[in-house]
Amino acid sequence: MAQSADDASKTEKTANRPAQTIRYGSVRAAIWRNMVDNGNASRPLYCVTFTRSYKDGENNWKESSSFGADDLLLLAKAADEAHTWIARQKTIVANISH
Repeated sequence: MAQSADDASKTEKTANRPAQTIRYGSVRAAIWRNMVDNGNASRPLYCVTFTRSYKDGENNWKESSSFGADDLLLLAKAADEAHTWIARQKTIVANISH
């Protein structure tokens, strides 16, 4: 059975969402899950993107991948929490596989 346009759109939107989002103030870490073919099975591969939210001169929200000195501790905290989340996911997958 073919997917309707609405169903395909919903699936596409869901597929483009991060597996997890972590926020500290204006700093956000988005954790992305990609499935990698591993021969007989597939396994998740995680990547993280970091952004900083700010308002431009016209009061519109924007995002940047550039961080100032005041953002670095928040960036480090977000990176640490992202690492912990990914490690937990790997543990869950390992426990399910055995």
